[in-house]
Amino acid sequence: MLRALICLLLLIGTQAHGQKSIVSQKESNWKNFTYDMGNVFGGIGHSYTRPLQWEGSDWANFGYLAAGTTILFLVDDELNNWTNGFSEDVPDFLVDYGNEYGNPSNNYMLTGGIYLAGLFTKNEKLRRTGVLLISSATAGGFLQQVSKRIIGRARPKSGDSSSTYDPFHLNRVFNYDSFPSGHAMLAFSNAYAIAKQFKNPWVKAGIYTVGLIPGFARIVDDFHWVSDVAFSTVLSIFIVESIDRYLDSKYNEKYNSHSKAVSWNLNFGPGTLGVAIHF
Repeated sequence: MLRALICLLLLIGTQAHGQKSIVSQKESNWKNFTYDMGNVFGGIGHSYTRPLQWEGSDWANFGYLAAGTTILFLVDDELNNWTNGFSEDVPDFLVDYGNEYGNPSNNYMLTGGIYLAGLFTKNEKLRRTGVLLISSATAGGFLQQVSKRIIGRARPKSGDSSSTYDPFHLNRVFNYDSFPSGHAMLAFSNAYAIAKQFKNPWVKAGIYTVGLIPGFARIVDDFHWVSDVAFSTVLSIFIVESIDRYLDSKYNEKYNSHSKAVSWNLNFGPGTLGVAIHF
């Protein structure tokens, strides 16, 4: 009888401990989730207000971006004629991949999956990466949607020149919403954020290359001008870097302890005009 009573008490104790562990795990996941979502919105807000804290070098980088975009604006029609000359030779799978990967719904499937994997495996580094991906995509996505409606630039497939605009619409006007490129911005934001996980420059270069495919696909498919994609790609770097700095103060796990800065080198010479970006 005594043995039976002891066994019963042990069984009840084990079940109670197991239930407490499950409840504790659920509470921990919920606590981490609410904390992370707070950082998502905090990161978005930080990226939007960051220009208020810019210093000389930051304004210089913005000036380089504006100057480079302006130069491409002036030759967009010529560049479009050039890309049309070889667009038929680009493999269909690259164009299909580029158009699908940069789609917002597919983008959030990827970023959400990475975040949930980190949440349920209790991997803070992966959670932070997920937060960086989601907040960067959301900040860039909202910004480009608003910009499209304000600027109203004609797409190449509209048949109009790159200098044609139909601005200031509350609703989206198809074929007049070229600048900036949402596909390029979302895709390279992901690539840039994921590449931060690795130190090997060749691995980084490979990830960057994959991230550039959607922008390239949108150019050869006549959805965007070269300047749309170039501006969006560089802007996505600034957004990711800004939010990553913000997350440094929110998480213990850091995968990139080096200085987070973007520098530019302009190269001018006879028959040469180049911009090198180091990050």
